[in-house]
Amino acid sequence: MTRPRWKKTLYLGLPLAVLLGAGGYFAWRWFDPGAAYPHQVVEQANDLQARIVSFDSHITLPMSFGVQGNEADKDGFGQFDLAKAAKGRLSGAALTIFGWPEIWNGPNAPHRPTAGFVEEARNQQEVRYKAITGMVRDFPNQVGIAYTPDDLRRLHGEGKFAIFISMLNAYPLGHDLGLLDTWAARGMRMFGFNYIGNNDWSDSSRPLPFLNDSPDALGGLSDLGKQAVRRLNALGVIIDVSHMSTPALEQVAALSRAPIVASHSVPRAFVDIPRNLSDKEMRLIRDSGGVVQIVAFSAYLKPLTAKTQDKLNALRHDFGLPPLPNQAMALMPGDPVIAAWSEQQLGSYASQLYAILDEEPKATLKEFGDAIDYAVRKIGIDHVGIASDFNEGGGIEGWNDVGESRNVTAELIQRGYSEADIAKLWGGNFLRTWAQVQRAAQPTSPSQP
Repeated sequence: MTRPRWKKTLYLGLPLAVLLGAGGYFAWRWFDPGAAYPHQVVEQANDLQARIVSFDSHITLPMSFGVQGNEADKDGFGQFDLAKAAKGRLSGAALTIFGWPEIWNGPNAPHRPTAGFVEEARNQQEVRYKAITGMVRDFPNQVGIAYTPDDLRRLHGEGKFAIFISMLNAYPLGHDLGLLDTWAARGMRMFGFNYIGNNDWSDSSRPLPFLNDSPDALGGLSDLGKQAVRRLNALGVIIDVSHMSTPALEQVAALSRAPIVASHSVPRAFVDIPRNLSDKEMRLIRDSGGVVQIVAFSAYLKPLTAKTQDKLNALRHDFGLPPLPNQAMALMPGDPVIAAWSEQQLGSYASQLYAILDEEPKATLKEFGDAIDYAVRKIGIDHVGIASDFNEGGGIEGWNDVGESRNVTAELIQRGYSEADIAKLWGGNFLRTWAQVQRAAQPTSPSQP
């Protein structure tokens, strides 16, 4: 089942499923023929995209990736595959070893994750890891894994797509800090503590009332989370602060000896939700030497229209909820009272909520470019990058899949960015940060296969 573009489906379900927010090499795909870039911009974008190292810092592989009908080298139904990457001349991407507990153990289960959740989340990690290693095994002339920045540049020079392995969500690791070493040895080079919902390592920017979460339950990081910061520094693994609560991010910034990264976020100035980054948070990332990767995710780039908010308020009235207090409550079932709801009540509310949100018009490349401009002005050209969040809700008009990556370059050219600065945004800044993190490492055992 493909996730809706409104992000992050959580299946709570036997029996109920609940939504908690899914040409040739030189072809150019236009998102709006009436707003096509000038011919000179198109030609420059084509040429530049062929020369620079372009890197997308957050893509998730569907669980079915690589199976018959969704082969890695075919132009398939997802937003990422090797065929689309070649069309868009994307050099590499962070493919996320992501696990989230999507199996609910029945209507009488407690509103907390169980051992079955952990098992399922770890299974998802393995499926995605095997999809990555299988892709490299089956198509060695087209793709390889980058364990260092030099590896990524070498693969680009060889005309191969470079995979950077990242991990999102500490939940599947339980309390086992040693699994960080295990995954680093398997090639993981970036680790994000959080996803939707708190875990025992860190508070999330989007706690889940239905699972009995409360905002800032840990006050940021737990002791285990603080130990993880030190261990990740020692292993030379980048710490990803996207999805973290503000206190957790601030504590990571204070504890880390190495630069930190927000792998897929948007400035809070565009949509005032905890999932987006405040100016202060962006400055903390900059001051660490890190980079903020601006993500092409519609709901984070532009507020909901008045029409959509009216529909949501009518829905909330039907379920006994007050009018929307903020944008965060509009984007997911986040009201504290939901902790008292039955699974059936939540399922009915959430399915109608996301049906309304799915009708909201997508953001455009202009709005994405505005967010990049804002971040550059606030923290400088050396600390901003680009991410899509494809296959997990990302995608905007003009950049709907990796095959349209050159449209991003055209938008940046149109805005007056120099080729050198575009190269920084598209990967140069991330590679510099990655190199700094690896230089700061103090491994006690090999962290590379």
